[in-house]
Amino acid sequence: MSIEQALIERSGNRCELCSSEESLSAYEVPPVTEESADRALLLCGKCRTEVESADALDVNHWRCLNDSMWSQVPAVQVMAWRLLTRLIGQAEIWASDQRDLLYMDPEIQSWAEAGAAGAESDAGAPTLDSNGTPLENGDTVTLIKDLPVKGAGFTAKRGTAVRGISLTDNPEQIEGRVNGVRIVLLTQYLKKAN
Repeated sequence: MSIEQALIERSGNRCELCSSEESLSAYEVPPVTEESADRALLLCGKCRTEVESADALDVNHWRCLNDSMWSQVPAVQVMAWRLLTRLIGQAEIWASDQRDLLYMDPEIQSWAEAGAAGAESDAGAPTLDSNGTPLENGDTVTLIKDLPVKGAGFTAKRGTAVRGISLTDNPEQIEGRVNGVRIVLLTQYLKKAN
């Protein structure tokens, strides 16, 4: 049985991310270490085009990840994690919340991050605070300005420490928790804590 036939059988002849039945083809999830149905997905034309493109994602299309991220198929989990990470880089708060809910075994998480790490190294631009200090995942930053948080009904006050930040695909943004809410913050309003 070919990989594509195995994927059609596994998925019920539907895109494994959005459930579309149009223009389906096999997609190997990078990095490709072995040719196997376990490391591939059946994607529709729309999903495949967006996955392979470096352009901004169609946010409304990717709301389908709210369902597909719960798949028991590791390749689907990996791709959902990577796409949610890209959406976080587009300042999509809902994607951050969904990625926080997504649990993967450590081996699968490493696979997801391996592909994302390649994308980050292509981007090349480091994430810097307002003083030009490089930021890394897990750092603590302090707000240097009061920032209204849209949709949450509060203002993040100047001087608030944000611990355990996460970098995004956009070097001008980070993610962190303020008042128990995970939000995207612009680096121009942050300074790295000592």
